[in-house]
Amino acid sequence: MKPRKAIIMGAAGRDFHNFNVFFRNNQNYKVVAFTAAQIPYIENRVYPAELAGKNLYPNGIPIHSEDKILDIIDEHNVDDVFFSYSDVSHETIMHIASMVIAAGASFTLLGQRDTQLRSKKPIVSIVATRTGAGKSTIARMAVDAAKKSNLKFAVIRHPMPYGDLGVAVQHFKTLEDLKRYNVTIEEEEEYTDHIERGVDLFAGVDYQQILEEAEKFCDVIIWDGGNNDFSFYASDYTIVVIDPLRAGHESKYHPGEVNARLADAFVINKVNVANDYMVQNTIESCRNLNSKARMFKVNSVVTVDKPDLIRNKRVIVVEDGPSITHGELREGAGASAARALNCKIVDPRPNAVGSIKKAYEKYPWIEYVIPALGYSVEQLQDLQNTINASDCDAVVLGTPADLAKKIKIIKPTVRVKFEGHDAGEPKFTSYLEEIFTEIRKRIH
Repeated sequence: MKPRKAIIMGAAGRDFHNFNVFFRNNQNYKVVAFTAAQIPYIENRVYPAELAGKNLYPNGIPIHSEDKILDIIDEHNVDDVFFSYSDVSHETIMHIASMVIAAGASFTLLGQRDTQLRSKKPIVSIVATRTGAGKSTIARMAVDAAKKSNLKFAVIRHPMPYGDLGVAVQHFKTLEDLKRYNVTIEEEEEYTDHIERGVDLFAGVDYQQILEEAEKFCDVIIWDGGNNDFSFYASDYTIVVIDPLRAGHESKYHPGEVNARLADAFVINKVNVANDYMVQNTIESCRNLNSKARMFKVNSVVTVDKPDLIRNKRVIVVEDGPSITHGELREGAGASAARALNCKIVDPRPNAVGSIKKAYEKYPWIEYVIPALGYSVEQLQDLQNTINASDCDAVVLGTPADLAKKIKIIKPTVRVKFEGHDAGEPKFTSYLEEIFTEIRKRIH
């Protein structure tokens, strides 16, 4: 039989992983193209032959913009389209499925058995139901608990291969490694806190190779998920972070609902900035999806490195990009910190230029904050020009990335940090201690 022709729909993450574990050596399929969405500047590249498998894909695999999908289906007489990216509403996915099926192809979502890898080491996975739920905060709490347990551990981060696709394994030990791998602002946002804590952090494109490298020196692996994707690894413990500011979203987005149904524990984050009604609705929604998972509440506490610099001042706020773009948050920690210090937040939209202006048009829920988009040199320049064109006293950087080192900001800047703290009983920190105690007993 001839192999079935396939397209993998993705956003430079789950799509490449699904290819590597399901398609790369699978002679039943011929992947004719990847399509790219959500993230700018990731199309018009080629998934390299050295990762695709030179025998079946000697020229690699082209990556096209998602809006070309019907043309590709028609040109190659495609049999199957595999949806392989995250944080997409159920309604949107079914509209895409209807479009694909009407074009003559079948539409498929791959699950755990076909995509999850197994480790020789215990895996603790930190995932979420939406982008911007505060997953990084909870991952840092897990890291702190692993340190206290005296276990050797490594963090493996969900892929963000927005630069060189030829680097199968990235191993970050110091901040200098950010330069060595030429990471984008979006990658730096996710990596910096771990590196500053002295954690061995792995990322890249080939998660089997990454796993094998991490397993060489650690007792336990912490999976730090991306968007609301489910883990690439079969997990011993699945901790799912929930955002009460978007109560009900846990049953409306893919694969966030998958995570909710897989959860061993729910962490309701940001309890201190949500009202009781939001929190209770979120708990009930989670219970409806998974009544067996344990439930914990965490406060997300925001601090500013130089509060007196912005107190009562007029400020521009720059927030974590993915959280307020496809994550659909109107604002983040930066705006919260600014309001706590009685700042007036200046509307940056009239002065937005280039790709930043287009972001406001594409994501109309964003109002008085600037998304920290920096996927290219040109986009960084647009970000710099938008910030500097605004009439303000200072700039509040709500992104974990050290943005002031990437672009030239002419106004004084402050950086915002946010950390997780237990919000009542039962304590999430006690649960983490319990997990790593169990792992230590199992190992020794």
